[in-house]
Amino acid sequence: MKQYQPGDTVLYGVHGICKVEEKDFRDFGGQKKEYYVLKPVYAPDSTFFVPVDNEELVDKMRRILSGGEIKRLIQEMPDQNSCWIEEEQARKERYQQILSGGDRTELIKMIKALYFHKKEQQKNGKRLHIHDERFMKDAENMLYEEFAYVLKIRKEQVLPFIMEQVQIEEKQNFPAAENAD
Repeated sequence: MKQYQPGDTVLYGVHGICKVEEKDFRDFGGQKKEYYVLKPVYAPDSTFFVPVDNEELVDKMRRILSGGEIKRLIQEMPDQNSCWIEEEQARKERYQQILSGGDRTELIKMIKALYFHKKEQQKNGKRLHIHDERFMKDAENMLYEEFAYVLKIRKEQVLPFIMEQVQIEEKQNFPAAENAD
């Protein structure tokens, strides 16, 4: 099982970036157990207590990516295939798995699928399902919080940063395209 120390920064499920404040014994419900005490970076008034011996909850704590890993993910974004899942219940289950698993590549694929479906719905005068809107918001929040924290930018700067990086990558791969006009 993973071990964390006070001062470590982790991604804790959909709760975002947290600092491990301490590892301490606490008494909740008459039973003294060892807990990780987590403070969300972007919601410092909140605190999460994660029992050190609860593998399922500790597995939701993941190391944050490095700046280089984030930049590689961004460079790979245009190549990530996204596939819309038509059956609503199957889509809900898959998206919940992706959010729980926290795999950044899968989050990107999910966001892309939702984004393209949302555009398609708008063309037809429709809106995205409320569940899909929530999934998109949660996935973007998880990704953008981590990117913002690691890259030392504000969350609202993440999408423009990604778009800029993708355009730079496209120009480097297709330099003749900009001279074709």
